[in-house]
Amino acid sequence: MKYFNVAGPCIEGEHYMLDATERLHSELMELIDSKQYYVIHAARQTGKTTLLLNLANKINKEGKYYAVYCSLEKAYVITDPEKGIPAVINTFAIALENYNLPQFEKFKDNLDVSDYSNAFGLALSRCCRRLDKPLVIFFDEADCLSERMLLSFLRQLRDGFVNRTVAPFPMSIALVGMRNIRDYKARIRADRETLGTASPFNIITQSLTLRNFTEEEVEALYRQHTGETGQVFEDSAVKLAFEQTQGQPWLVNAIAREIITEQLKKDFTKPILAEMVSEAIQTIILRRDVHIDQLLDKLKEERVRKVIEQVIIGEGEGIETLSDDYNYVKDLGLIREMNRVIEPANPVYTEVIIRTLNHDEQRILSSDVRFSDYEMHKYYKNNSVDMNLMLQDFQQFWRENSDIWEERFQYREAAPHLILQAFLQRVFNGGGDVKREMATGKNRLDLCIAYKNKKYPIELKINRGKKSVEKDVEQILGYMDTLACTDGWLIVFDRRKEISRDEKIYQKTEIVDGKTVNIFGC
Repeated sequence: MKYFNVAGPCIEGEHYMLDATERLHSELMELIDSKQYYVIHAARQTGKTTLLLNLANKINKEGKYYAVYCSLEKAYVITDPEKGIPAVINTFAIALENYNLPQFEKFKDNLDVSDYSNAFGLALSRCCRRLDKPLVIFFDEADCLSERMLLSFLRQLRDGFVNRTVAPFPMSIALVGMRNIRDYKARIRADRETLGTASPFNIITQSLTLRNFTEEEVEALYRQHTGETGQVFEDSAVKLAFEQTQGQPWLVNAIAREIITEQLKKDFTKPILAEMVSEAIQTIILRRDVHIDQLLDKLKEERVRKVIEQVIIGEGEGIETLSDDYNYVKDLGLIREMNRVIEPANPVYTEVIIRTLNHDEQRILSSDVRFSDYEMHKYYKNNSVDMNLMLQDFQQFWRENSDIWEERFQYREAAPHLILQAFLQRVFNGGGDVKREMATGKNRLDLCIAYKNKKYPIELKINRGKKSVEKDVEQILGYMDTLACTDGWLIVFDRRKEISRDEKIYQKTEIVDGKTVNIFGC
């Protein structure tokens, strides 16, 4: 029986899967037929390897060309081309054997690997001379090569490319990984510098990206399971899965697998509901599966912090979208840009990012007797939340701890946002839902507490002395209108050094057109 795969490439006949070529530009085969060298890039676990393996098999079955998939991951730890290029040669020799290409055993015959700056290109040329059909190569994990290794590797490909009318060479080559071609360049040289020779990148004609699933594709994938088992995904479940993942392939598969295998224990008689999707997402987030853990580890990198911090606080002015840092974080799959607004790639990642960055604060809050499960009962009255009482307690907590906590935060600019959300997560853990709307350009963070079918909109603002509270009130009123609420809460963190702590802590209420805005200064 097929299953939803969350580890390694999908295999036809074993896993539920979609044709990955449908998610790539339609001109992919045109690039191959027109003998082009190109880049395919996408974030981790989006289906790149599945695409390459299936494409290589498809090309070989059609019989027009020979196709070989070769992962360069084994060369990741090698920085010296003198050792690395022979390792690549050995890796490619194994790939030729895997695909049983004619005379594969001769690939390394009479090859002087000590001449590492020419050996791989020469071996490829001799290999193509022995073949009776053109050769197509997919080099996976190409961006894992170190700078000197990558330069030597690309130069040999370039030399073979420009001389292929004289000496046989692979007809078409794809460099595949997370990074776009601009990032290959950035790792080797700055734009103002020269390598002293012709650029090894000028043979690459195009850079393609593998997109996420559409909502229709998520439905089609889940429908494969229904067709095999009879178990139905309700429309609301499919819709929620797409909304929360934005079609990220690993997450789409992980949610289905968690529900079917863990929640329902493969009881195919029960339909899959939206509530099950929500529970599965929370389990995946808290369990920190490998895919999630890999992303979270990137949050520690300074170049990632520079971008993610601006997304958290909503200040897009600090992000240069042409910078290597921005493109790096985007290629990691952590963020996306929609209508010139930069935001986390999907709501699941939003939750994961915040929970990771304020993890220590959540733990400290849990150990504070003032915020024990027993004490927090005082915030709940008549199936509603006493938000004012809760935020008064937060003001006091912020007053006592903010200086200490801000100093030890790597994401110092976002400290108020992260600490407030840690506080809210502690209060509503298991009893409510904290929804976050993080995006640059808003100059604020919008939060919505959902509890007992009621909504409590919160807007967090940073006061640096540039804008008036009146403007902030207008914005929270707009957010309240969106949620159809008549009560809202505006929290203003004053970051000015010249203002005393007493002046920063205040509470006041404004009523505008019958709507109440509760303002808390911190």
